[in-house]
Amino acid sequence: MVPGARPSSILVSAGEPSGDRYAAGLVLALKKRWPEASFFGCAGPELRRAGVDSVVDAASLAVVGLAEVVTHIPRIWREFRKLERAAAQRRPDLAILTDSPDFHLRLAARLRAHNIPILYLVAPQVWAWRKGRIRTIRRNVNRLACIFPFEEEFFRNQGVPADYIGHPLAWLLRAGGGQEGFLSRHGLSSNKPVVALLPGSRPGEVGRHLPVLGEAVRQMASKLDATFIMGLPPGLVERMGEAAFSARLGPAPIQVMEGETWDLLSASTLALAASGTVTVECAMLGVPMVTFYRVSPATWILGRPLVKVPFYTMVNLVAGRKIVPELVQKDCTGQRLSEEGLRLLTNSGEIERMKQGLAEVRRRLHPDADPFERAASIAQEILTRN
Repeated sequence: MVPGARPSSILVSAGEPSGDRYAAGLVLALKKRWPEASFFGCAGPELRRAGVDSVVDAASLAVVGLAEVVTHIPRIWREFRKLERAAAQRRPDLAILTDSPDFHLRLAARLRAHNIPILYLVAPQVWAWRKGRIRTIRRNVNRLACIFPFEEEFFRNQGVPADYIGHPLAWLLRAGGGQEGFLSRHGLSSNKPVVALLPGSRPGEVGRHLPVLGEAVRQMASKLDATFIMGLPPGLVERMGEAAFSARLGPAPIQVMEGETWDLLSASTLALAASGTVTVECAMLGVPMVTFYRVSPATWILGRPLVKVPFYTMVNLVAGRKIVPELVQKDCTGQRLSEEGLRLLTNSGEIERMKQGLAEVRRRLHPDADPFERAASIAQEILTRN
């Protein structure tokens, strides 16, 4: 494009719910600048609502783990080829790739072969593991839009043009009616603590975590009168199959709610949260938490030597110290989750210290301007320079 030209077509790709939400925010910001531009790509529900033509459904890429992905490779490869063909046919002026580096860094190389400039939104976490991917990023990505403050310096020191835009959740996150509104809407008692159960957003990880959460709740409920509510993305139970979901969870006094995670957190005393984006959501809303995660034994054996950070949970990484408990792999058991949850619920001093730490994380991640407008300005700079 020549300087000052306006794009006619933009490819947007996101492979998981958080990326779908962030990419949708950027698309809406770009539409204000370029209302005549069309958008297509790999889209979830948020991107489709933002007006992106879904060539590939983002749900088809939702797989976690080095070993787990193997059986899904044929399907993912078909989706990859479909998206690449659409890019070759439509010749977009810009590609916006969001998170999901295993898929998107490969796609970036193909797009560069077609001379399509690339803005990468949500930088791959190569500072944590698989640092060798920096070479691929340096070679194929025009600009990185980083959502954690320490990433900009890291990538620039590696020769990658990077900009910290602030964390989108700090801008997006809005709870509905607060605790009283949520409890009233669902007919729940305000005299009991609410424990949010957050097993993840992808069927595979949710399936691994359900038995652990079911056991944790059974143990906690035998010692504490509390309300236990599991928050899930819309449609996840249906995708897993109700019978399979219930069998994995087992008998436990748990209510399941889909599509209300932020409202649930606004009413929660404590969260048992799978390590991931939801831990940042908890931090933004000031909800104390116990974090956990489990992968297959094969993925753990293959991936553990590649991890080069002191913590697994982003909240602890941003703080630079352990603010919230991390129960990973062999420590991710119902008994340990129950013990940590009960310890916090019966210790107001510990809860208060954690809230102070979460407030520190919230301040560090809060942008001083709209992160989507910042990313849109970067996209405009790429087009002008290109």
